[in-house]
Order: sequence, then C-alpha cells, then structure tokens
Amino acid sequence: MFTGLIREMGKVVSFQNNYLTLKAKYNPKIGDSIAINGACLTVVKTSKDTFTVELSPESQNILAMENYKDEVHMEPAMMMGDRFEGHIVQGHVDCLGTIKSIKQNGNSTDFYVSLPAEYLKYVIPKGSITIDGVSLTVNEVLKDSFRLTIIPHTVKNTLFCRYKIGTKVNLETDMFARYIYNMFKGGNKKEDMSWDVVDAIMARY
Repeated sequence: MFTGLIREMGKVVSFQNNYLTLKAKYNPKIGDSIAINGACLTVVKTSKDTFTVELSPESQNILAMENYKDEVHMEPAMMMGDRFEGHIVQGHVDCLGTIKSIKQNGNSTDFYVSLPAEYLKYVIPKGSITIDGVSLTVNEVLKDSFRLTIIPHTVKNTLFCRYKIGTKVNLETDMFARYIYNMFKGGNKKEDMSWDVVDAIMARY
C-alpha cells in the first residue's frame, strides 16, 4: 500500500534484461516493495549505492516504459504505524494516459489527460487518481479525459516538469471507485435496487 506522495527521485543507472537498477538515498532490502513511477515492484538485488527491481513482460506491456529513464518517482511501501498522508494507492497501474493539453491557470498549471474509455467510469470529480505514482485530485471529468490542477511545487519536484503534449503516463484510478462500481454492477436493475439489496451486496465483502 502507498500514499501517492513521492519520497525521492531515483536515478536510473541501467535497464537491461528486465532488470531496472536505480541509485537513490533510500536503501531497501531484498524483497521490499517499492513503487517506481506508480508501479509496485519488488527489490531483487542491492549494492552499496544501488538497488535493482525486476519487471515482468506483462508489466512492461502495461507501463509507460519511455519514462523509466533518467529519473523516476519512488515511494517505499507503507509500514504498519506510518502516518497516513495523501491518498490510498495500491501500485497497480490500470492503463496508460496521454497528456492531451497543458494550460497555465494563475499560479498553477492545468493538465488534461486522456485515457481509454473503459476506465473513465472510475474517474470521479474530486476523487483521486495517480499519475506515475503521484496521487492527485481530479478537478473535472470530460468526455474522454480529465483535468488536474497542479501547484508549482509539485511541477518542480516531479516528472510533471518534463511532461509534454503526447507524453504517456501510468494511471491508477480511484480504488474506491473501482470497488464500488464492481460491487453494484452485478446485474440488478435500477428498479430492483433497494437498501436491502445494497446491504446484501455489502455483506459479501
């Protein structure tokens, strides 16, 4: 489990034979989970100054691999008793989004991100969404995209400073939206939905 708050920018040392090696201040142990650009990966090797994670072919097919170079977002998995900040993030990337438009908006920047139509139902106004591991609040949902308003601090200290129109990004939609949608899509007609039915569905989880 993660919070979507980037703890450090890791430097990519190499990416060869499915192994991504990073240099960072953070010093994980073998077997630790760490989110790299929002994808939960497992540490398989460590050295004095670096650590290595392994990416399966499935992960590489899903993720925006063009962003796994130079610097990447890093967030270690939460530990029991950690202070909870940000949003609830699983590190499970749903799909790729595309930066559709970037507009200045006073002291902030609006990023418009398009995504596959089948995932738009999980994007909710004022809900959360995770972009390359950065958990943010959705300001507006449009026909085929959504709008984020990013403050200068976030732009300066994350990969948002490098995003351009057409950049692909890893997207993780709101976990609660996914669960609720799947809980209530079970074939009940609207006219049959009652609080008794809701209670029965909730009792299954």
